[in-house]
Amino acid sequence: MKHPGAGLRAVIFDLDGTLVDTADDFIPVVQQLREEFGRAPMDAERIRSSVSNGSRALVTLALDLKEGDGDFEPWRQRLLTLYAGILGSHARLYPGIEALLEKLEGDRIAWGIATNKPREYTEPLLATLGLNPRSVVCPDDVTHAKPHPESLERGCRELHSAAHETVYLGDHLRDIQAGQRAGMFTIAAAYGYIEPGDSAERWGADAIAARSEDLHTLLFPDAERRYA
Repeated sequence: MKHPGAGLRAVIFDLDGTLVDTADDFIPVVQQLREEFGRAPMDAERIRSSVSNGSRALVTLALDLKEGDGDFEPWRQRLLTLYAGILGSHARLYPGIEALLEKLEGDRIAWGIATNKPREYTEPLLATLGLNPRSVVCPDDVTHAKPHPESLERGCRELHSAAHETVYLGDHLRDIQAGQRAGMFTIAAAYGYIEPGDSAERWGADAIAARSEDLHTLLFPDAERRYA
């Protein structure tokens, strides 16, 4: 198994499905949306697997509406309103993440976040969880969202690290593509939100974390493992 090596200076995380499990915020929102639309509840695990795809994909999943349909945007805004009212209520760090962040801080390895989640939702979520990354790059901050590497390149500048000294972790193909295009070591978070029929093994990442607890060993293969 490949490891990032001794020159590690920074780690950048995707947010939803990699650093934080936010699915339990989104599941009741989607179910409420379906109820208002006149539909029965849907399988919660189907919602969970789609969380990383954003609000547009969730509206399509929940209501069978497509972007461009006349009712699509009003229902998307309704979903976002519902989400804003519950944001962070059920979100939690994945197992082992708290200890991993402590390890990074203790070793003076900078860490940040690069997410396609808008800042108006990202900042309250981080505040609720008490997270203080040195860099947070949202789509509001860049011209091109992932899989374009712009957000990761900006993250490197803010963390004062070169791409070859930086690891990027994410739970979607676009995350791995962005990391590769930026020239980073990439880790696929296979424990995250992956659509049925998709597989992290297909993405071409440098390493795969089947569980969030595996990240410690992937980043620090010679260190004693310690989890929160």
